[in-house]
Amino acid sequence: MSLVLPAPDISRALTRISHEILERNAGSSTITLLGIPTRGAHLAKRIAEIISNIEGASIQVGTLDITLHRDDLRMRPPRALMPTTIPALGVEDRNVILVDDVLYSGRTIRAALDALGEIGRPKSVQLAILVDRGHRELPIRADYVGKNIPTASSQSVIVHLTELDGVDEVLVEGSPE
Repeated sequence: MSLVLPAPDISRALTRISHEILERNAGSSTITLLGIPTRGAHLAKRIAEIISNIEGASIQVGTLDITLHRDDLRMRPPRALMPTTIPALGVEDRNVILVDDVLYSGRTIRAALDALGEIGRPKSVQLAILVDRGHRELPIRADYVGKNIPTASSQSVIVHLTELDGVDEVLVEGSPE
């Protein structure tokens, strides 16, 4: 395994993403962050905290479970549903930013769009990703990317976050083809 993003680089990437979100949305008043469990939910909370510190205002942040919208339910072992928590202002006419740790095939984000559609109709939907590793199977692109890490499809990108794993780091496992 090789370390590709140590903790200071993750922190810098999240700070940069937070500033980019504020610039694109002309502030924080119309923003709702929805993290995709598990790690995306923690990243969304971190981004909300950074934006809150910059703007001096609280940020709408929640989680969006996509389990029942996945197209690979039959191929994976069953897993417990994660909670979906929608902030008080909801998603109607808001600029919703979906947050996840790794963008790979795009299927997770497609499922998130389906799940979001059942909740309401946002003004816009944007995507913030810590790591974009390529190999898209669907026409989905992130609006905010912490780091592009080209990988072979045989490799794995592993994100560890302090909240779950006791350390912040991104590793690549396996050798390039």
